Amino acid sequence: MDLTPILPYSIFVAVTAGFWTVSSMMLRRTTRTSARLDALRNPLTRRREPGLSTARMNAMSTLVEKAAPALSRALEPKTETEQSLLRVRLANAGFSRPNAVRNFLAIKALSLGLGIMVGFAWISLRSSWANNAWTLPVVLGSGLFYAPELILSFIRSGRQEKIFLQLPDALDLLVVCVEAGLGLDQGMRRVAEELNQGAPEVCEELATANMQLQMGKQRREVLHDLGVRTGVDDVKGLAAILIQADRFGSSIGQALRVHSETMRVKRRQLAEEKAQQTAVKMIFPLVLFIFPGIFVVLVGPAAIQLMNNLID
Repeated sequence: MDLTPILPYSIFVAVTAGFWTVSSMMLRRTTRTSARLDALRNPLTRRREPGLSTARMNAMSTLVEKAAPALSRALEPKTETEQSLLRVRLANAGFSRPNAVRNFLAIKALSLGLGIMVGFAWISLRSSWANNAWTLPVVLGSGLFYAPELILSFIRSGRQEKIFLQLPDALDLLVVCVEAGLGLDQGMRRVAEELNQGAPEVCEELATANMQLQMGKQRREVLHDLGVRTGVDDVKGLAAILIQADRFGSSIGQALRVHSETMRVKRRQLAEEKAQQTAVKMIFPLVLFIFPGIFVVLVGPAAIQLMNNLID
């Protein structure tokens, strides 16, 4: 009996079963005790709404964290500057945990291995071992290797835009809290509690800053880290204003009010700019989709009559 036709299928089933077995062995069930300990270590997780996919996300994160040290060792940045830049990019996207860099590099390594494995499996199933058959695994591996970088860029830009749009409302409430007699630390804590549903990204950053202040870190360093962690120029400007007001003893409420008004003017100008661009952006849909339909409706009957007259 010739087993050559079923050999590619056997290889694919064996590789898939081995990968599934290793994943099942490395996964562990998250207990209530470990979840509470994780919430105490990171207070921001308590504000997140539980969903149906929470167990799956915890299992996947556990798998990545277990395999991350071995997978990310080959992709670790060689210098401290490169590692700091990568850590800042991840923090701008909302991944500010200590092991975020290691997990990100592990995901890139897993994506590379998955692309190569899928490419070889496809070649085996198709039985197309030609001279240039190795190009498919290389292309798939390279594409999946750079896919996390592209996804990170999208998440980073989206989060920064959300922070830019949510910051004026948070500053207005912070001004009210400061002028009502609360200190800056208490005002930031109050804003993080009140605007948790409407501005989750800003509240998350403020909660992180409050946690750092409670741990004894200097306010100047906390505000500077807040600007660097968000990557938004307006937050950096706000941090600089608060640092200067704290250093020279000026009114924090007045500084916050001026900065809030400046941000509202900037946001209104941005909205007006986008509104002025709509006329130019509508040209392409009009030319490609609307004008051909209008031409068919208006010119079509006349063209048919003209053709009938010419034929007759």
